[in-house]
Amino acid sequence: MNLAEIETFLTIVNTKSITRTADLLFLSQPTVSHRLTSLENELGFPLVIRQKGHKQVELTAKGTDFIILAERWMSLWKETMELQRNQDSLLLTIGCTDSLNVAVFAPLYDRILNEQTKLDLNIESHHSSELYGLLGEHSIDIGFVYHKLHYKNIITEKIFEEKLYLVQSDQPAISAPVIHTDELDPSLELFLSWDDNYQIWHDRWLSSASRPHIAADTITLLDRLWKKPGNWMVAPQSVILELSHYRPLFISELKNTPPNRVCYKIKHKYPKSTSKRAVEFFENALEDFLAESTPSFPIGQVWERQK
Repeated sequence: MNLAEIETFLTIVNTKSITRTADLLFLSQPTVSHRLTSLENELGFPLVIRQKGHKQVELTAKGTDFIILAERWMSLWKETMELQRNQDSLLLTIGCTDSLNVAVFAPLYDRILNEQTKLDLNIESHHSSELYGLLGEHSIDIGFVYHKLHYKNIITEKIFEEKLYLVQSDQPAISAPVIHTDELDPSLELFLSWDDNYQIWHDRWLSSASRPHIAADTITLLDRLWKKPGNWMVAPQSVILELSHYRPLFISELKNTPPNRVCYKIKHKYPKSTSKRAVEFFENALEDFLAESTPSFPIGQVWERQK
């Protein structure tokens, strides 16, 4: 059993076609068939059902079971190659939502890269719901999500929570320290679904009346589209601090208070051997980072953060 045979089998699984596999791997069809037969002979059982006239490949029951082992074999090979290439450096793959990456962790990433030259970061932005699956497949080494789910091999730990506020421009439509959503014009809302609990709160108090003026999935895009003086949004404290770098803001509390946004750290019970040291280093840096005091902002007045 070798890399070429495993790679060929997994490509067949994905394409369900000998012809397509040959095209993707730049091989002849006889070579693909030979690799598959060689793997089957070594294993002692057939992996595919061979039927004349059928263009789509169908796996046997044992072929389906073998997919997990083949993927594990490929993963171990990649880890081995990683060890050979990076004997002196560490690589950490972090999975996070866009707002956490930009508004919370960017200063931490910057600090780590400046202080630790042997640690390389691969930072990916995904929706919170996708990150558990990516961690389970070892596609990321550590992740940060907004909801706690129970996965057999994943450890979930709450690391912080933050309050949400109403944010307007320096020409607010309502200049009051405390405002109810009923007083707001829904046609001027800038919306991003911060987490499931916020979405439920928003559906109850705002979406029943009208859809948002602009809905997006990144805070950078919302900031770029914030053009009208009357635009407003409900945002977590970290996002408000990030937006304050680019524009003056009027911040209010809400009478019908939205639920706090809770952030959880997720990591695998059985991490890749190549990432254990990197995860440990990052967790120590994260603990120090979260222990630092968070900047505050005034309520009920125009505020512009000092550059």
